[in-house]
Amino acid sequence: QDMLIFDHNTAVLGTSWFTGHISVVLFSGVDFLMEFKPKGKRPPVLVDGVTLNGPTLDIREAESFLRDAMPIIMEEAVRKATDVKEKVCEWRSPEQLKEVLDLELRDGGEANPKILQRCRDAIRYSVKTGHPRFFNQLYAGLDPYSLVGRFITEALNPSLYTYEVAPVFILTEEAVLKKMIEIIGWTEGGDGLFSPGGSVSNMYAVNVARYQRCPNVKELGLSAMPRLVMFTSEECHYSVAKAAAFLGIGTKNVYVIRSDKRGKMIPAEFEKQVQRAKDEGALPFMVNATAGTTILGAFDPLEEIADICERHSLWMHVDACWGGAALMSNQHRHLLKGIHRADSVAWNPHKMLLAGLQCCAFMVRGQTDILQRCHSANASYLFQQDKFYDISYDTGDKSIQCSRKPDAFKFWLMWKALGTKGLEERVDRALAMARYLAEEIKKREGFRLVMEPEYANVCFWYIPPSLRSTPEGPEFWKRVHVAPVVKERMMKKGSMLVGYQPHGDKVNFFRQIIISPQVSREDMDFLLDEINTLGKDL
Repeated sequence: QDMLIFDHNTAVLGTSWFTGHISVVLFSGVDFLMEFKPKGKRPPVLVDGVTLNGPTLDIREAESFLRDAMPIIMEEAVRKATDVKEKVCEWRSPEQLKEVLDLELRDGGEANPKILQRCRDAIRYSVKTGHPRFFNQLYAGLDPYSLVGRFITEALNPSLYTYEVAPVFILTEEAVLKKMIEIIGWTEGGDGLFSPGGSVSNMYAVNVARYQRCPNVKELGLSAMPRLVMFTSEECHYSVAKAAAFLGIGTKNVYVIRSDKRGKMIPAEFEKQVQRAKDEGALPFMVNATAGTTILGAFDPLEEIADICERHSLWMHVDACWGGAALMSNQHRHLLKGIHRADSVAWNPHKMLLAGLQCCAFMVRGQTDILQRCHSANASYLFQQDKFYDISYDTGDKSIQCSRKPDAFKFWLMWKALGTKGLEERVDRALAMARYLAEEIKKREGFRLVMEPEYANVCFWYIPPSLRSTPEGPEFWKRVHVAPVVKERMMKKGSMLVGYQPHGDKVNFFRQIIISPQVSREDMDFLLDEINTLGKDL
């Protein structure tokens, strides 16, 4: 016989069969098929229609594909994507791009050459955020050390819940957090973790602050709690309201504090709102202060806010996702004076420090184990108490996630390469470049600053020639609404990307963000020249 077929009534366990000496283990109730082979070769086994005879992935073929793909990535996504002579984007409408990419998923697979072409297409039609003229968001540029760190973690594919599966990355996260806590100025130490975004870090802050004020909420839920009220400025990130909605506090229980003309929270207004909440019988529990607002780059007065928090026993959280980088600079860290008095801080190194998306630290002051107490669920299949090593390194239970990426590693590798001094120089140069651009705007006809920049956000209007002799008034400002058309033209041309938005009673203006060390003074000059070229006929 060339083939032996066993049904579920056959009971064969283990030893010599025929002259081939084939060892068989039969699973009860399972039919399987086994090919008879000469002694010394393991036979294939068929279980539920699946042949189990070794791996199905050809590692040599996989390596060959990777070797073919890496030059494409290096040439198209790294070299060309950071070349100032190349386009920032290759614009296509959604309908056109769907047709080009052939997005439909089919039953059969495609050959490697076709897949490699799909890689080229994906890169070609993506926005090149590492390009020197990508100014659109609060992240930009490409750091080679961070990129290599990402290559390593993506290849190893670890998850940061236990030391046994991620020893290197548990320790690098601990080292990075320790240094960041030291830079914040928490002499008593602290704790933290890396989260999947600044919005999640702010959600952590709300959850931890609520737990600190009402520990029973973890077990009894909101129905056992008084009405809780939190505070934030009108310039804060929208994630604060989302956190309140997500955690069941309710957006109407987020009391919004007025800001001054520069976008900073007004402390007196904050204290009025705290008293209002108390008068209503609610329980005030936290404030979110912002260090580097999204649009204007404003820094709330942290010392004065901390004084009010101490008087009213409020948790003080500082959203320094954008402005935290200034802490690396001796010249600019004064912008966050008082941050050492915060109870928690969110800080995103993937922004001005170029650690690469995503890299977002959430940290709490003091050695209180509050992250562990607030979030732990004690999953016995992960966090066994009788392991042979120090289980304090199994940090996953203080996170709301189970699977968690090792986002600190790329930052650690970059920090090791550049040193603290190199990161400081990166911040200082970005802010000096912002100052240069602001001064150039003042010199040029047709450009007007919204306000003097405090950080790397340079906000300005472009006024086309047709309006330059028009008296200022409602009609003038209505017609200055040219930013959307200029933005459309620059994207279709692919020359650069700059954001715009209205703000309060101000009509659309450009918000230029300067981050990347690849950006030169010539790029700042080009920015203003290009806006004028694209908008002078409007």
